[in-house]
Amino acid sequence: MKKPEIKIGSRKIGINHPPLIIVELGINHNGKPNLAKKLIISAKKAGAEVIKHQTHLPYFEMSEEAKSIVPVHTKDNIYKIIEKCSLKTKDEKKLKKLVETNDMQFISTPFSREAADILNSMKVKAFKIGSGECNNYPLIEHISKFKKPIILSTGMNDVKSIKVATKIIEKHNINYALMHTTNLYPTPTNLIRLNCLNILKKEFPRAVIGLSDHTPDNLTSFAALALGASIIEKHYVDSKKIRTGPDISASIDQIQLKELVEGSKKIYSAIPGSKKPVKEEKHTMKFAFASVVSIKNIKIGTKLSKKNIWVKRPGTGDFLAKDYKKILGKVALKNIKINTQIKKKHIKI
Repeated sequence: MKKPEIKIGSRKIGINHPPLIIVELGINHNGKPNLAKKLIISAKKAGAEVIKHQTHLPYFEMSEEAKSIVPVHTKDNIYKIIEKCSLKTKDEKKLKKLVETNDMQFISTPFSREAADILNSMKVKAFKIGSGECNNYPLIEHISKFKKPIILSTGMNDVKSIKVATKIIEKHNINYALMHTTNLYPTPTNLIRLNCLNILKKEFPRAVIGLSDHTPDNLTSFAALALGASIIEKHYVDSKKIRTGPDISASIDQIQLKELVEGSKKIYSAIPGSKKPVKEEKHTMKFAFASVVSIKNIKIGTKLSKKNIWVKRPGTGDFLAKDYKKILGKVALKNIKINTQIKKKHIKI
């Protein structure tokens, strides 16, 4: 079976390609276009390939009841937070242009069908759907009609509910990725559950698998990459020391992003291979392996035994340690000096 993959522009993503780091601006710009631009430029300097935004239209996204819901990691209600941190469409278009001018890809998460329509009109190359919308099947159906790759986060959902979403996506013959997520900001290590990556691989063989990581460092992301994650998504801010906002505690900064980008490439290169010696180990094998040697002076006609032969480094002899039992009992054809390797010419094979 062909390994699943998706494309964002010309960037191929999947197990046979280097991991993709998605830089999530989210709402860390606090609704300020100029700050959003600074975050984009700083992310580029750290090696970013894809910048992800969140397209919020509060009225179309939430009802009045949202004004009474206060997230545990904030003091304001969710409606007020989103209202404060959303950007106007004209500003989001400018961000997209800035991203693409700097040779990166721009994608975004729509939280309403109106937002999805705007993003489609902006000709985004792919859609990101957040965990909160994983079971918003009407919205997934709406986005799927655009026939563009979808990256779907799966936090707060079980396999059963995710399968409903993927059936909708597959019905439209769209390539997609699934992101394991824990929607706590930041996420405690014991609630990350990296084993869920393997569960997603097993249950959804048509999906590219990744991790949307809400921890404030890169340890979990590196572990996910070692487990075969093809995408890592991290909330981003240029500096956690000078910026404020509801998601800063779950974000990485420019130094950490550079570390993640470079580390992801190293981990990817470290994974492939079969369990056998590599050619570069040949020289090491010479001094690290052992050969059969004499531990006593052995006279011609003497049988080799455990009393007169053993194994020692280096592994350059005619008989290696693995041959030890094979030559026990063989008769010496010549005198053999103590502490020297047993040669083929020394014994009767």
